[in-house]
Amino acid sequence: MDVGVLYPGFELGGNPDAIRRFGLEAERLNFHHLLMYDHVLGAVQEDRDPPLPLSNSALDENIPYEDALTLFAYLAGITKKIKFITGVIILPQRQVALVARQAADVSRLSGGRLTLGVGSGWNHVEYQALGVDFAARGKILDEQIEILRKLWTEDVVSFDGQHHKLDRVSAKAQPESPIPIFLGGYSKPAYRRAARVGDGFIFPSPIENGLEKLADYREIAAQQGRSEEGFGIHYFMNPAWVQDPDRGPMPGFRNAQMIIDDLERWRDAGGTGASISTAGIGFTSIDQHLELIQEVAERLKL
Repeated sequence: MDVGVLYPGFELGGNPDAIRRFGLEAERLNFHHLLMYDHVLGAVQEDRDPPLPLSNSALDENIPYEDALTLFAYLAGITKKIKFITGVIILPQRQVALVARQAADVSRLSGGRLTLGVGSGWNHVEYQALGVDFAARGKILDEQIEILRKLWTEDVVSFDGQHHKLDRVSAKAQPESPIPIFLGGYSKPAYRRAARVGDGFIFPSPIENGLEKLADYREIAAQQGRSEEGFGIHYFMNPAWVQDPDRGPMPGFRNAQMIIDDLERWRDAGGTGASISTAGIGFTSIDQHLELIQEVAERLKL
């Protein structure tokens, strides 16, 4: 099973030195990949009608987020082997032709090391600010996935959809190798989309939740006749959450052994990949983040 690590950018404040140190150290430790969140904008969360469904302090107006594709383009130039996963880009907020070009460029510059994780998102305030219809995000995403693959493989593309019109256009920036498209999310429509058109899925924390969602996906995939062969079953582990059998998930510190225990459970369930995270557990310096990933790497014998 491939094991990578989240870049905790929203805790490291967009520090260029932290980006460089974290990327180089993750590669030196033989982690398979770096994963990055995506949010173009934060938002004040108080007095919203309707309220934001996933309100928490990690997603408010005070938290910086780097653009994943921009950061990966930088890291591609200073690393040699570590792979990159967007986890996940909220694709309907973005112009799909522009994303196709950016992703193809990152893939070519990195030697084919990019996996594009995409999802429909949940933040209606962010959608409004970016001028996109929040209610139509699922249908927009369906069209976008088809368009991405066309622009990456065809010399001239035409597409006549409900939300996108392409009239004999060419990206002229095709990747040298296919870019896998993983889906992410928490709902059955997301699982159906992944089974229908995805190359993989990124399942959420905590581990009990991830395993439950994996079972939901497998039921839907079986109904749609989708094989798991070649399909990425990826788990994003947030070590800020501890699963208590009586009270469910609760915030708390996770040590390296607890992380490894969850990785083993995911592997035994048929998982093909996982990303660990050092965010959300009270670290105040990059050195603390690096110390934890170093200990995990040593215990895993990467």
